[in-house]
Amino acid sequence: MAILVDAASNVIMQGMTGRQGQYHTDRMLKYGARLTGGVVPGRGGMEVEGLPVYDTVAEAADAGEIDVSLVLVPPPFVLEAVAEAADEGIPLIVVVTEGVPVLDSVRMLSVVQNRGSRVVGPNSIGVISPGKSKVGIMPGNIYHPGPVGVVSRSGTLTHEVSSNLTYTGIGQSTCLGIGGDPVVGTTFVDALDLFAEDPETEVVVLVGEIGGTAEQEAADYLIMGYPKPVIAYIAGQNVPYQKRMGHAGAIVEGEMAKASVKREYLREAGVTVVPLVDDIASGVRAVLSR
Repeated sequence: MAILVDAASNVIMQGMTGRQGQYHTDRMLKYGARLTGGVVPGRGGMEVEGLPVYDTVAEAADAGEIDVSLVLVPPPFVLEAVAEAADEGIPLIVVVTEGVPVLDSVRMLSVVQNRGSRVVGPNSIGVISPGKSKVGIMPGNIYHPGPVGVVSRSGTLTHEVSSNLTYTGIGQSTCLGIGGDPVVGTTFVDALDLFAEDPETEVVVLVGEIGGTAEQEAADYLIMGYPKPVIAYIAGQNVPYQKRMGHAGAIVEGEMAKASVKREYLREAGVTVVPLVDDIASGVRAVLSR
């Protein structure tokens, strides 16, 4: 088991013929993902790595069942691409693109909610269930199958945390980058809810950062009673007020956006909050050895 993607997930890529699309097509296929084709308007009939390219998602859907669409198109076209995928009833749409206008993200979420799809992102590294499938841009070799679910706003920290876990002999069930934008389709609460129902996941690692209130919302959810141990790390503890830290949403604007406040909320919810990212692996090992 895993969450969101597994070995049976059929995937298409919107934006397959671009430089990044071609590169990640190769990487995903070599990892073992069931990538079945791509969609690029005006490029129908082409092939990338032996896979067909269609002009529309509708044409791709006519050719076979689609479980996931990976969106790798420029920011101005993300809203249209997501809407097209949702119109075809694709359950999961993973948006890697960075720099999507906030208003487009708001509209995008409204579109998918009306059609019953789920968006991960934008500005996400994607989703990987190690040993099963990856839908995203992460280097698959640093992830390893195991009992730890990882959910993070930061793609880089997803890599670092998972790599540290793998290096110490602890594998992961699914690793999910929800994205660092102010508006995202899948939240910490959504991911925690999915991990709670996954029999393969024994412990969850939550990696947050300054900005917004996503971590406080997660704490409010967890304090109601969560069936699995959670270990958290909050990045940006020493970032100055109103200094953006990489992500569009990672900026301290008000007391609630501070790392110290987020840490306290999570502690009060019964979460083990570690001071350093390097402490996550030892914290997980302590939980698993109980």
